[in-house]
Amino acid sequence: MHYRHAAMNSGKSTMVLQYRHTYAACGRRGLLMTRLDRAGTGIVSSRIGLTADALEIGAEADLTDLVLLRPGPSVDHVIVDEAQFLSPDQVDQLAALVDDHNIDVFAFGLLSDFRGLQFPGSARLVVLADVVEALQVYPMCWCGQPARMNARVVNGVMVRDGDTVVVGDTEAGVGYVVLCRRHHRAGQPYAPEPEPEPEPEPEPETERTPVGAGHVE
Repeated sequence: MHYRHAAMNSGKSTMVLQYRHTYAACGRRGLLMTRLDRAGTGIVSSRIGLTADALEIGAEADLTDLVLLRPGPSVDHVIVDEAQFLSPDQVDQLAALVDDHNIDVFAFGLLSDFRGLQFPGSARLVVLADVVEALQVYPMCWCGQPARMNARVVNGVMVRDGDTVVVGDTEAGVGYVVLCRRHHRAGQPYAPEPEPEPEPEPEPETERTPVGAGHVE
């Protein structure tokens, strides 16, 4: 079982779709799954416009049954996007697919939520996965430093409380940005507006000598 994690805007869903394409091109039979994608139910969508149909994971779904009892041919691997939204029990079920049924699992997701706390599903994946890797594509904070923290912004203001799961791009007035640790701690989701430059002071007037003044015949 592999778990690959990163902050938002790191290309996780793009990599999910690349994995799906690469494994299918090799003749392997896989199942693409997701939970709470921002684009809707039963779809994996990337921010660069790539999409694919996927099996939506319900909050109470048993993933072992979902994979093994589904109609159609058997699969040899499962790819899970938005894995941070899985419950710890569902992560245990993914481990059972690997250990008891020899089905490879590749999970992708966020490590921490907008408060800087680990999602329960991510915490369980870190414990159980055979391989845990951070994606080597780091988004940038507005200050130019690598961004590893996810921040929730409501009507332009960074917030630190509220429901853990609020899907961005769908809730009115709710969005997410990625920040470095310093600016996440400071609660600064955006670069401060530059202060207006002071107006230049007028140059002092100088007295002009009349033409011919001081000329002696």
